[in-house]
Amino acid sequence: MPAVTSTPAAANAAALAHFAARLAFETDVSDVAADLAAGAGDVVVVDSRSKESWDQGHIDGAIHLPTAEIAARGAGLVPAGATVVTYCWGPGCNGATRAALEFAKLGLPVKEMLGGFEYWAREGFPVKTASGVTRHPIDALTAPVSGIACAC
Repeated sequence: MPAVTSTPAAANAAALAHFAARLAFETDVSDVAADLAAGAGDVVVVDSRSKESWDQGHIDGAIHLPTAEIAARGAGLVPAGATVVTYCWGPGCNGATRAALEFAKLGLPVKEMLGGFEYWAREGFPVKTASGVTRHPIDALTAPVSGIACAC
């Protein structure tokens, strides 16, 4: 028996529920970049990393709010009706998940940005540092190097 089908795929109803739920909890760097570029006022992007990490580079337009400060300051930074998008370093870090949990405890709508800052930079989106805004070359393993969206 092939490896993929040695465990059968889920029943359709279960698959629908699962994938719809994932989209309710997660977003990706391309969608966040598109919303920021469009000036979507109903999305607040939060970088939950340390000050040293923020200073090294962050998403232009994000708010810096380390996870330990979310309970005290988070609600005051999010306009009514906005959805919070949390990010941390990358797929090997669960800091964005911890931050999202803290925003959920405040009763705010929240999603986690898949790939974190790592994939934001690797896909060539704007990175802000003390010296200004820059872009890293697009990594061909993460996005089309032409800069055209993958349209997935």
